[in-house]
Amino acid sequence: MLISTMKIYNRVVKIVYRLSVAVPIVGNIQDNNHLVWFLQGQTLLSVPGKHDKVPATVAIVPCKCLETLEKDRGNPIYLGVKEPEFCLFCTKVGDQPALELKKQNIMELYNRPEPVKPFLFYHNQTGRTSTFESVAFPGWFIAACATGDCPLILTQELGKAYITDFEFTTLA
Repeated sequence: MLISTMKIYNRVVKIVYRLSVAVPIVGNIQDNNHLVWFLQGQTLLSVPGKHDKVPATVAIVPCKCLETLEKDRGNPIYLGVKEPEFCLFCTKVGDQPALELKKQNIMELYNRPEPVKPFLFYHNQTGRTSTFESVAFPGWFIAACATGDCPLILTQELGKAYITDFEFTTLA
């Protein structure tokens, strides 16, 4: 059953950020145009939410090693796909940051003694929507094209050609 009440999500996030977690928070992510994150092979796409497209189950865990990260940028989190196990990863392709999926267990990242910056995102929430900024590449945000059927990317242009505001809906 989907729980779309952001109050529950906010409470869970606050608890998770304060406590050690045993399991990630899982849910689906969509934007204001009702485009959902969808896993196709090893590519995370933004597609129209239709009955024949099952949204990717996204896993979120906080980074517990906060000492070396910038303060007041947002809550540092690892973002993964539950099945199969992939994590979102920021790398440089040519002269520009790029978003990729890497085969990685999200809890292994969580349990490392130091933050793994290419896998980390600053999570900022305003009302029901969230942005995810790369820790490895400050100022670059996870983004989707407005029309759908395209891979998620990183962009510096907030609110322009790409959508950078997403809603996370927890799965119960």
